[in-house]
Amino acid sequence: MQGFTYIDLAVLIVYLLAVLFAGLYFAKKEMKGKEYFKGDGTVPWWVTSVSIFATLLSPISFLSLAGNSYAGSWIMWFAQLGMLLAIPLTIKFFLPIYSKLDIDTAYHYLEIRFHSKGLRVLGAVMFIIYQIGRMSIIMYLPCMVLSSLTNINVNILIIIMGIIAIIYSYTGGLKSVLWTDFIQGSVLLIGVTFGLIFLIAHLDGGLGSIFNEFVNGGKFLAPNEPIFDPNLLKNSVFLLIVGAGFNTMSSYVSSQDIVQRFTTTTDTKKLNKMMLANGCLSIFIATAFYLIGTGLYVFYNVQGNPLPPAAQQDQIFASWIAFELPVGITGLLLAAIYAAAQSTLSTGLNSVASSWTLDIQERLSKKQLSFETQTKIGQWVSLLVGIFAIAVAMFLANTGVTSAYEWFNGFMGLVLGILVGTFILGAFTKVANTFGATAAFIAASAVMVFIKYGPYSADVSIWVYSIISIAVSLIVGIPASMIWTAVAGKKTQIDPHTTIYKD
Repeated sequence: MQGFTYIDLAVLIVYLLAVLFAGLYFAKKEMKGKEYFKGDGTVPWWVTSVSIFATLLSPISFLSLAGNSYAGSWIMWFAQLGMLLAIPLTIKFFLPIYSKLDIDTAYHYLEIRFHSKGLRVLGAVMFIIYQIGRMSIIMYLPCMVLSSLTNINVNILIIIMGIIAIIYSYTGGLKSVLWTDFIQGSVLLIGVTFGLIFLIAHLDGGLGSIFNEFVNGGKFLAPNEPIFDPNLLKNSVFLLIVGAGFNTMSSYVSSQDIVQRFTTTTDTKKLNKMMLANGCLSIFIATAFYLIGTGLYVFYNVQGNPLPPAAQQDQIFASWIAFELPVGITGLLLAAIYAAAQSTLSTGLNSVASSWTLDIQERLSKKQLSFETQTKIGQWVSLLVGIFAIAVAMFLANTGVTSAYEWFNGFMGLVLGILVGTFILGAFTKVANTFGATAAFIAASAVMVFIKYGPYSADVSIWVYSIISIAVSLIVGIPASMIWTAVAGKKTQIDPHTTIYKD
């Protein structure tokens, strides 16, 4: 057990410098306005697809997927199959709308569909709160793990991660973010694939020993994990696939960090390729993580190899990397964990900058902002939000405020589910208007907060949140819209291409 060496540290430093220089290289000096937020049209679809993959795969997933498989079964793996529901629904119904409208942000759609600046601003505010909290946690958690393995002060790791992401997000806008995401996503894919192959090669019995645990050790599905449960509020394979499908669709449809990638082109064929490639990459990497987790269970618990220090559930993969891989390769694999965090962070900075500038600042401004002013605002927002997220991450790391983390993480899980209900109400109905959408938003928020924090929270699976939110939005939004139309005596005006129906 050699642990983290100076050679590994050198590899990690070289990697971080390479990412920084790559981000600066792809920066376009004379960017104006929407080019900063939407790119300049030169980024290939396959780069954007890997960027979506890298954005969705946070370091929390990197650490916890293998940990789940190590400590339990493959039940949570079925959540990845939700992609098979989310991607076709998004391709069929939402990408054509976004492409035809040529939207600037996700919440631009709400303004066009409901003729409401207020709904656009409200959606943006919800997203920004969600994203700032997410960025802070995504810096805090992996840096804590890396700090325990490398003996580098956690504050230093957080500051370095934040500064590098701020520099290329500030200078290069979305184009730099997309290309650096591509590099970091590629490092992650190569690193995890190598780790899986190396682990299998060092297991007595190889891949067969993992499958033996599936058959004889109950590692695929435990006896108390049903395929289908009549109580649809309880976990089952069916609920995980369907519920995770709607949760993932919520990200594709209503989260600016993902929708921002769709705004880089209006070519629906390229958009469809982005989605399909992203789905394949996501299911592949999730399967690799779960194979690694079960392989680590065999390696340590079945074949009796000594456990490394700090080998808690969510640190088991990182600990194995630090103490079992060859010198140098350890640095590269730990860099992959850092890569997962940094790509999510840089995406968050740019998406918050775009949403604040285009959804809030420009909507509330009395005069139209010039492209130069938009760019300057976006850069300052990237800088200030990045500094704030670093400060929050350092606060979490140094105070151990786990209750605050759990509370905010629970809140973040609600946000996109609430938002997507309003998007579906707008896209799937012609009757919906501003009043109905606002009523639906308020009702869905109230119901979901009660479910999450009320007395029955333990009885409701998190995988059903989006389904409940969408149902509440439709049940409240449709009649509220009809009542408003009857009282006001005005028929709802719908702009072309804002619903799934032919105009």
